Amino acid sequence: KVVTKKKPTKDQLVSLKFAFNICKFVKSNAIVLANDKSTIGIGAGQPSRLDSCKIASRKALQFVPEKIKNSVAASDAFFPFSDGIEELAETGIEAIIQPGGSINDKKVIEAANKKGVVMVFTGTRHFKH
Repeated sequence: KVVTKKKPTKDQLVSLKFAFNICKFVKSNAIVLANDKSTIGIGAGQPSRLDSCKIASRKALQFVPEKIKNSVAASDAFFPFSDGIEELAETGIEAIIQPGGSINDKKVIEAANKKGVVMVFTGTRHFKH
């Protein structure tokens, strides 16, 4: 379900589905950055989703900065706060897919709208410990 004012392009939707599928295989607070069916950054195993966002962003910027343009992010569980959205948007992520379901979903959606980022809710969690 698209929850932001901005809607995903066909290419973004393909990349979002790809990234979300990769999340199934990453453990605990997984953030997967992807571009055109290619994983460009992964952050996981952190006690904070924000830390996972920072790790995934840092890896993508370090190793494939040219692929940040038109890239997307997937999260294995909901974003409890807007800080992760802000981090990903500042990195250059243009669309995010996540399960949704946080008591702060409205704030997270507002942050995505403010940053001009597409956000899609799946209703499905992949979160593992």
